[in-house]
Amino acid sequence: MGNNCGYHIVYSGTVGGAREAFFNGVPSISVSYDWVAGKSHNDDFTLSAKACLPIIDAILVEVKNHTFPKKSFLNIDLPTDVANHKGYKLTKQGKTIFRMGWTEVSSDMEGAKMLSTMTMESDSAGSAEVDTSAVSTDYRFFQRKVMGAESDKEDDTDHRILQEGYITVTPLNAISRAEMDCQAYFQEWLPRVAERFSSSAL
Repeated sequence: MGNNCGYHIVYSGTVGGAREAFFNGVPSISVSYDWVAGKSHNDDFTLSAKACLPIIDAILVEVKNHTFPKKSFLNIDLPTDVANHKGYKLTKQGKTIFRMGWTEVSSDMEGAKMLSTMTMESDSAGSAEVDTSAVSTDYRFFQRKVMGAESDKEDDTDHRILQEGYITVTPLNAISRAEMDCQAYFQEWLPRVAERFSSSAL
């Protein structure tokens, strides 16, 4: 529930499961549906699963033929309006990030019940609920809140293409390299640190 694009790929448990399989030499994919409160329904998960079948079938053929790339795994995101998706599109991991925070809420919110899920939507169908009517008044309650967002500026990145209504297919691997300008900066910076350390040690 919820897409896994951009920087969120780094700490996604969904992607992490596929990455762990990749570490162990198992061909793998991670699949996420871009759930939006008020627009999405449980049936959309079924539609998403069906929309992924051609990709899964094709991967199985590649695995059987020993032609599936061993140096990557796939991250798939399905658009909110999955019933009318525009097809598959190969993308690259972007830099989109939603900065999350917390806001305090009253314990009698929504009939003295609060969702115990980590999703942002308060009306997510099927989510576990916690009855707070019997909880001690010493407890305080908080809800996740989007504090800000930064979107991709490049056209072929995962989140941007997902918002255009496509099913995004993003090849990933296990390495997170810094940008080249950062690499160059630290190339000059580290010897100076080492020199200062050597001088102070004397």
